[in-house]
Amino acid sequence: MADARTVAVLGGTAGIGLEIARYYAAGGDRVVISGRDAQRAEGVAKQIPGAVPATGIGLDLAEPARIADALSGVDRVDHLVLAAVERDASTVAGYDIARAIRLVTLKLVGYTEAVRVTVPKMPPDGAIVLFGGLAKERPYPGSTTVTTVNGGIDSMVRTLALQLAPIRVNALHPGVVPDSPQWIDKPEATERVLSRTPGRRMITMADMVDATAFLLRNQSVNGINLHVDGGWLLT
Repeated sequence: MADARTVAVLGGTAGIGLEIARYYAAGGDRVVISGRDAQRAEGVAKQIPGAVPATGIGLDLAEPARIADALSGVDRVDHLVLAAVERDASTVAGYDIARAIRLVTLKLVGYTEAVRVTVPKMPPDGAIVLFGGLAKERPYPGSTTVTTVNGGIDSMVRTLALQLAPIRVNALHPGVVPDSPQWIDKPEATERVLSRTPGRRMITMADMVDATAFLLRNQSVNGINLHVDGGWLLT
């Protein structure tokens, strides 16, 4: 396995991040996943099948000053996926300052610091994918902070792609993913989205894995924010 790549999925212990990790491990790559709880991350990593054992590390992107130490044992990263997300139901009237600070720190400061720490370990043909979300385009009640930080991811892609060249940087902005942990128990909400989605087909976690692999693989795709929503934003 001397030619195996190393794919780091920060936020890879559950949901779409875990599916991405499984995809690359199944293809023979070395996979590093992170989660806030080191013991859980290590346990999840042991359950990922692959020719090369996966590695799990404890890392909280909302504590950016600790990111460098958490990643110090990772010597090389060919591809970096920043899939760590948290949800924050925040309105202006009911603004939760502590939760807002945590989410802003995680998605904007934490993502950027993780990139800063990882880039020196990446080859010139390395690639990075950031996860945002379509709340940046279609706010909803309670999305005050989520909409703001995902708009920040949209902008972050452009500045990082210029600064880090030739390493490529792109972002994925998924719509509602009914088979993900966030949405699997909300059939009424997903049905409302389905009714407004051209083709009457919802996106899946497998679609998100495929989109991630495309952005990491295609050497001519750089500095883009890819919406994966089945055309929902058209309605």
